Amino acid sequence: MNENLLCRKLSRRKFLVLSAHSTAGIILAQSMPGFAAHTPGDYLSFYHTHTRETLKVNLKEKSSKMLRTVNRFLRDFRTGEVRSIDPQLLDILGRIQKLSGRSGTFEVISGYRSAATNQMLRKASNKVAKKSLHMAGQAIDVRLTGLRTRDLRDLACSLKKGGVGYYPDSNFVHIDTGRVRTW
Repeated sequence: MNENLLCRKLSRRKFLVLSAHSTAGIILAQSMPGFAAHTPGDYLSFYHTHTRETLKVNLKEKSSKMLRTVNRFLRDFRTGEVRSIDPQLLDILGRIQKLSGRSGTFEVISGYRSAATNQMLRKASNKVAKKSLHMAGQAIDVRLTGLRTRDLRDLACSLKKGGVGYYPDSNFVHIDTGRVRTW
């Protein structure tokens, strides 16, 4: 099978290297005077590639206001429709950041999609699912600055928390809170 279509297991060595980078960055940040350090995964920073909007949220302070802000940010940018985003999706992104040791920005390609948008995209590509979890607010297509999409895919797969799709030609990873599966 094509290696690009399967999640690679993180080798023990690669996991230890990523963990060491994470720990070193936290120690360095804490030793800098006046620097308010936080552990990667406490905050999520987003940049929407279509709307050019940015958002930073504190995962430790999940409030209804914060979730409404996330819902608005991850709206269907084509129609303006807003839907509730599954909070577990944010938890998965936070865990990926912790594992990677990166506090980079998640570049959002797609969040929520209305049924009309999903149908339009299906007509243009056979890679769009008829019952896409994007329409339920349970999926996001992203990349993470400072991390190769292949490594993002591997970390997402290692969590075994939902679906992970890898699109190397388009340079993004699909992450959802559905059943565990890969493509």
